[in-house]
Amino acid sequence: MEDLKEQQSQSHAEDDENEIVTENTAFVHGEPLQDTVGPPKVDSEMEILHEKVKKQIIKEGHGHKPSKYSTCFLHYRAWAESTNHKFDDTWHEQQPLELVLGKEKKEMTGLAMGVSSMKSGERALLHVGWELGYGKEGSFSFPNVPPMADILYEVELIGFDETKEGKARGDMTVEERIGAADRRKMDGNSLFKEDKLEEAMQQYEMAIAYMGDDFMFQLFGKYRDMALAVKNPCHLNMAACLIKLKRYEEAIGHCSIVLSEDENNVKAMFRRGKARAELGQTDAAREDFQKAQKYAPEDKAIARELRMLAEHDKAIYERQKEIYKGIFGPRPEPKPKRSGWLIRLWEWLLSLFYFIFRRERVKAD
Repeated sequence: MEDLKEQQSQSHAEDDENEIVTENTAFVHGEPLQDTVGPPKVDSEMEILHEKVKKQIIKEGHGHKPSKYSTCFLHYRAWAESTNHKFDDTWHEQQPLELVLGKEKKEMTGLAMGVSSMKSGERALLHVGWELGYGKEGSFSFPNVPPMADILYEVELIGFDETKEGKARGDMTVEERIGAADRRKMDGNSLFKEDKLEEAMQQYEMAIAYMGDDFMFQLFGKYRDMALAVKNPCHLNMAACLIKLKRYEEAIGHCSIVLSEDENNVKAMFRRGKARAELGQTDAAREDFQKAQKYAPEDKAIARELRMLAEHDKAIYERQKEIYKGIFGPRPEPKPKRSGWLIRLWEWLLSLFYFIFRRERVKAD
């Protein structure tokens, strides 16, 4: 099983020789988007792609654009422009759309035109007229889409496969899908080594998209093992990229997906622990590191992380001691009682009067 070699500065658990290391693409590629009330406000220039399709770029992409019959993988949100009602969201559903250009459904004609003008990694706002959307009747599936509704799409093109025949994932054999995913993983690894993290994540996301839940549920025995040998490293490598980008919550999610399939995966436990430690979740991080250490007791990176957690806890304890000391102050020492000369004189006089009183009383008796 192939996976990434990591930088020592990242303290990722690995052996000297080999690293110890969805339809669900469970995480948004690129900077996580906020689920806003309406479509995003975009100030960039309006590009006219067609009389009924206009585009505004939110984030530039890279490379070339997909050609006809390319299999494109994308995330999008869709609103009816007249009402600003959102009616579809693949980010929320945690499942990217697979779109073969030139073979799209009629209601996605305008969306496909927009996607064909985009580069991998590009994010854009598309304005699509009703004629190239859901038409005169609107949508039965989406009641929020009224008749003759112009549509706004916020789209991100994750990536695409150039195939002359336009072969979709569903038409591929098991071996073809696993092979296509493995090629994406290899491309991602090369980009990771060049520190092109965003582009690497695009490749890993596309590889994961080839092996979604609907596909994995059908696999048993050696085919399932073959698929997991590609899929799990993609999740782990996504986690490595996300940790570098300080997107720790997403890294935790990818590691958890791997652990749901392989509960003793040392690399997944280690990276999840590292992300949790960065978020200040020290107890959960320690639990991950300790479990990883059970299966890799000689791993120096794991021991180092546990030592750093212990030092962190000690530093917090010492800091709290100082804070409480400052609030309450040191406990006062009991002071010895000091009698003044007046008190001593008064005590002597009382003793004298008592002595005289006793003596006179004895004489009277």
